[in-house]
Amino acid sequence: MRKKRAEKRYVKPDPKFNDVLVSKFINSLMYDGKKSVTRKMVYEAFNLIEGRTQKPGLEVFKKAISNVQPLIEVRSRRVGGATYQVPTEVRPERRIALAMRWIKNYSRSRSEKSMSQKLANELIAASNNEGSAVKKKEDTHKMAEANKAFAHFKW
Repeated sequence: MRKKRAEKRYVKPDPKFNDVLVSKFINSLMYDGKKSVTRKMVYEAFNLIEGRTQKPGLEVFKKAISNVQPLIEVRSRRVGGATYQVPTEVRPERRIALAMRWIKNYSRSRSEKSMSQKLANELIAASNNEGSAVKKKEDTHKMAEANKAFAHFKW
């Protein structure tokens, strides 16, 4: 092995909830390094969630993330001229990253007025096991299930 493994970067927890997961989510949502704008937007979304569901915003957020995390995904693998979609288990860090990315992308493509409303609605939907991000997870699982025959190519 020629190159070193990339070392893990540790993110500081966010100031309001003192939570690393929220901090990572804020970082993934951020545009052009405008962290304070993004932070305000996420906290506003949490307030909207609390207003609608009468549950703490952080609790709904964590439930949404855990509902969207995929357990298994397909990876392309070339074997003798043919490319197979091989189902593989997803590492814990990647699970969280994928869940955040899907929630971010699907909330951006919603049709509400502000981003905080879009985010709040997508998080509420995901915490109730519905919405586009959860559908994406189910599709990923279906793909892996359909390609179970190629699982022996994993090595």
